[in-house]
Amino acid sequence: MSTTVDTSPASPEIRAARPADADRVYALLEQLEPAYSPDRVAFDANFPLLLDDASTSLLLVAADATGSVVGYALTTITPLLHANGSSAHLQELVVDDAHRGEGVGTAIVEEVERLCRERSVRQITVASRRSADFYERIGYRSSADFLKRTF
Repeated sequence: MSTTVDTSPASPEIRAARPADADRVYALLEQLEPAYSPDRVAFDANFPLLLDDASTSLLLVAADATGSVVGYALTTITPLLHANGSSAHLQELVVDDAHRGEGVGTAIVEEVERLCRERSVRQITVASRRSADFYERIGYRSSADFLKRTF
């Protein structure tokens, strides 16, 4: 009989975001990058739209054993001509600073991929400047430069 205690964190529950998750998702958004400052008014306008539009967006959260939201992912899905079907773009992935390295991000991405396969999505893209190593570690490969113009 072993007396070793398992101290590894439990796998998070990955589920669709709910209206009650808004404050916690916003707090995670504030951790996204130091140069970024989210606008709560814009967030409050967009969060319910994303929850209601399940055909073109997936807003998932990761909850720990206590039910606290410790990560989220926002993925948009759109039909494309050159993809021979729909393409998903993982727009945002944020894991709470205190829970990084515990497999939360990987679990969220795996659920995004599973749901995309269910919807016959042909490809998933992600733009990442700071987290390319994470995505490459779970099977993503660089295929293009991503350029942005902000209005």
